[in-house]
Amino acid sequence: MHVFYSDQFVLPLPPGHRFPMAKYAALRARVAASGLVDPADMHVPERATREQLALAHDPGYVDRVCRGELSAREQREIGFPWSEPMVERSLRSTGATIGACRAALIHRSFAVNLAGGTHHAFRDRGDGYCVFNDSAVAARVMQAERRAARVLVVDCDVHQGDGTASILAGDDTIFTFSIHGAKNYPFKKQHSDLDIELADRTGDEDYLAALDRGLAESLGRATPDLAIYLAGADPYEGDRLGRLALTKDGLAQRDRLVLGTLREAQVPTAISMAGGYAKELEDVVEIHFTTVKTAAELAP
Repeated sequence: MHVFYSDQFVLPLPPGHRFPMAKYAALRARVAASGLVDPADMHVPERATREQLALAHDPGYVDRVCRGELSAREQREIGFPWSEPMVERSLRSTGATIGACRAALIHRSFAVNLAGGTHHAFRDRGDGYCVFNDSAVAARVMQAERRAARVLVVDCDVHQGDGTASILAGDDTIFTFSIHGAKNYPFKKQHSDLDIELADRTGDEDYLAALDRGLAESLGRATPDLAIYLAGADPYEGDRLGRLALTKDGLAQRDRLVLGTLREAQVPTAISMAGGYAKELEDVVEIHFTTVKTAAELAP
C-alpha cells in the first residue's frame, strides 16, 4: 500500500492556534514504526500544479494564494495567516491526494494521504482551514489523465464537505456523499449528491446504520471507477468540534465498513485523514492510525 506524507512542510501558526499541525508528523512516525508499510512505498508528494488546481479552482484565486495576494478577510476565512510555507504545504498536501489516487488506480488497491481532506475550500475561496480542495482537484486530475471516468467521494468528516459539494455541483461524473452533524459547521450547508445529517450525540450504532445505507445508495448511483474516502477523526466523542458521540471502536468499525464495502465493489480508493480536534493529540493520531492500519489490512 502506497502512502504519501507532507508533514515536513510545516505551516507556521501563531501561539495558541487550535489547528493540530503536530498530528501529521506524529502520524507518519507511528505509521513508519508500525511496519505496516514498506519504507519504499512511503512517498513525498509532488506539488499540485497551477493547471491541476485550475481544474477545480478559479485560476485567479490560485494565483492570489501563490503570490501572497489574499486579503485579510480571505486569510481570516481560511483560518491561517499567509506565508510561503503555507502555500508549499497546501500544494504538497493536494499533490498527495493526486498521488494516492494514481497509486490506487495503478495497483487496483488502497492508497493513503496522511493529510488532506480539505473539503471546505470552494472554487474561488478557502475556508475552515482549507486552502485548496484536494478531493475535487484529484478527482478532476484523474479524469483529465483518463485514469478514471467516474469518481465517488465518501466524506465521513463530522463537518459537511460544503466546498466539495459546491465545486462539483452539476457534475454527473463525480458523486459526492457526505455524512455529518446536522447542527455543526458549516452552518450554511451546500447540496451534495447525497447528504446524511445526524443529530448531536449520535452514537456508534445509529451512525453505522446510516453510513451503511448511504454507502449502498452512493455506490448504486455513482458506479465509480475510483473512490476518495475522507476518514475524519472528528466524529469521536472526545472531539472539541465534533458534537457526535462515536467511540474509537465505532470509528474503527466505520473504517472497516467503508473500506470493506469499497473492496467488495472492486473500487480503488484514495484515503485522506481530514479533521480531528480531540483535546489530546494522541487520540487524534490513534484514530488516524487506525484508519491507515485498517486500509493496510483490507487492501486487495
